[in-house]
Amino acid sequence: MIKSAHLTASVSRKAGGLFEAILRLVQSQTDSQIKVFGLRDEFSDADLPAWNPVSVAAFKTTWPRAIGRAPELLEALNKFAPDICHTHGLWLYPSIATKNYSRKNNRPYLISPHGMLDPWALKNSRWKKLIADALFERAHLRGARCLRALCVSEADSIRRLQLQNDIAVIPNGIDLSTAAVPSEPPWKNFVEPGKKVLLFLSRIHPKKGLVNLLKAWAKNQKTEIRNRKSEEWVLAIAGWDQGGHELELKQLATELELVWSDVRTPGPKGKFPGVIFLGPQFNAAKSACYQHCDAFVLPSFSEGLPMVVLEAWVNAKPVLMTPECNLPEGFSAGAALKMETTEASLVVGLNELQRMTDAERVAMGNRARELVVARFTWSQVARQLSAVEQWILGGGEKPDCILRA
Repeated sequence: MIKSAHLTASVSRKAGGLFEAILRLVQSQTDSQIKVFGLRDEFSDADLPAWNPVSVAAFKTTWPRAIGRAPELLEALNKFAPDICHTHGLWLYPSIATKNYSRKNNRPYLISPHGMLDPWALKNSRWKKLIADALFERAHLRGARCLRALCVSEADSIRRLQLQNDIAVIPNGIDLSTAAVPSEPPWKNFVEPGKKVLLFLSRIHPKKGLVNLLKAWAKNQKTEIRNRKSEEWVLAIAGWDQGGHELELKQLATELELVWSDVRTPGPKGKFPGVIFLGPQFNAAKSACYQHCDAFVLPSFSEGLPMVVLEAWVNAKPVLMTPECNLPEGFSAGAALKMETTEASLVVGLNELQRMTDAERVAMGNRARELVVARFTWSQVARQLSAVEQWILGGGEKPDCILRA
């Protein structure tokens, strides 16, 4: 049995979609002895039980906190003595720990950048990443026995950086169970009976494209379009705010003369809002959002492979998304509508979604769930990763998912 260590910056909900992706991956690798190492944050203690039965350790950071330095993490990693390490994400201390352990003990490692080497992601906080690249990240990347790309597009981004490592293309996965949720959706009492809900659920960050989505939403509401259906819909925005971007979106909604409400701080009763801010949604509340919405939207400028789209698909919801979400299978399978990141393209995409009949949206949602069953279950993903680890350690043939340098 392979003894493997997975290293990540956060082992809590603070990691967003990365939390669920790593958690379910390691829980699904039942043929390995696994331990997860991460950095401690304000949600670690509350979320550690979710990792059961996988062993998890979270360590306090010290100076320089900008990179999440945690010397005790490296000490614990040396004590655990894994056969192979797997770093999830870049630019922080887990990269240093993986590289140092593997070099000292002559052990191989692989890296899952999770979209952090895509062009848009590299431009964001560019100078900080250039410094981290020079200090430790470039050596970490070059020393990896294999890099895991979530899709072919991410593999292409890696190659453009002149990294010559082998690349394994292995997507994220999703659980198929969608048990009935007894709770009501968080927008109850904010949506006029009979109206449909278009859900956005992800981190509230500029890269998610919400500025252009709000502008497109406002244009649809104000423009006279033949057979217009926009007034039958409400936009619900759920997610974890980062850097005050949610406040910027609320200010923009006001400037665009959109009627909006926040379910956490309800304003005066009266006219139903066209835009609703829901705040972070977890567990049953999150499931209720997917089950009670009518469609899902993700207008991102950059993604690895977004868990939220898989979550919408497993709930048989039609999706409106950009090519930058890196799930082209959704377009070819008729499980999603394509839009570019521009305001004009979002207007077209929203119109197309809203003009579909209920039966057409249901059919698209059914195709989405069929796609997930065929391509994106965690059991399939875990088998692929285990095969790659066996191959790296010299115990198996080269898996089909490997792209040679």
